[in-house]
Amino acid sequence: MIKAGITGNDIYAVGELLRLLLCHPDAEIVFVDSEEHEGKMLTDVFHGMTGATGIRFSNGSPLDRVDVMFCCYQGDGFMRRFMRETPIPEKLKIIDLSHDFRHEDDDGGFVYGLPELNRRATCKAKYVSNPGDIATALELALLPLAKSLLLNNEITATVFAGTSCFRHLPMQPSMMSVTSPFDPGVTSEVKVTMAAAQKSFDTDIFVLPVVSPLKRGIVATVSTDINVKLDELKELYRRYYEEDSFTHLVEDASLQYVTGTNNCLIRLDAQGGKLAITTCIDNMMKGCAGQAVHNMNLMFNLEETTGLRQSAIMM
Repeated sequence: MIKAGITGNDIYAVGELLRLLLCHPDAEIVFVDSEEHEGKMLTDVFHGMTGATGIRFSNGSPLDRVDVMFCCYQGDGFMRRFMRETPIPEKLKIIDLSHDFRHEDDDGGFVYGLPELNRRATCKAKYVSNPGDIATALELALLPLAKSLLLNNEITATVFAGTSCFRHLPMQPSMMSVTSPFDPGVTSEVKVTMAAAQKSFDTDIFVLPVVSPLKRGIVATVSTDINVKLDELKELYRRYYEEDSFTHLVEDASLQYVTGTNNCLIRLDAQGGKLAITTCIDNMMKGCAGQAVHNMNLMFNLEETTGLRQSAIMM
């Protein structure tokens, strides 16, 4: 049984991890640290878990009690400070859900935890950094092209994302609106990932995030020029993802088919040399806690779908 601890101030990520780990057959939650909620029952904050757990929030729990630590920090530098100031037991594995160690030059020994790209490295890793939710949707759209050296023209993306994608903002948007156009954090993360997949990659990426009036979910449409027939591209995508449990090429991609799951659905369309790639993910699952649990499964040599076999929530 894997003994897990959770810490951090991102209450959305903490709650989703709890929902998954409480039902994981090979994991046991030992503690949940929170300076803000210390002493409270988990169910005082997460009312939907009433009857599922009797755990109380703690603060500063000894790390030698657990095998893996999920770090769910919001804000710049929190995770770097945690790594700098906290004595880390030699055998402890860490999964970081913040952005501090995503593709930094000084990566602190973290592996970028996108299983569709770095599965083997993740299996051997001590520290893993979870990708961002919007970055995950874009990277899964582009990876097969990068691996085939086909990303050679400008890339544009429009991303419709639920309000939980923007929980870092001071006020949660309530209506559909554009936010953070050409966000340098997202574009930088995607560019570094594509360069890791295609050494010759050197092109611009323009991302337009749009807040959608939904709590969760991302639909991204990515477009680029490419001189390859659509049938050949579909076969390329099928081959690339044929061994991946959660990423699938489909003819009909919709949020209703992925909500509550760790799946990514991909649809391809082409016209006049222009390729449009649509991806759908649940940002709190494939873009956050689900991907973190997937990474945990790989790090501990479990079957990768363990605890992640949920079907879509009917809407």
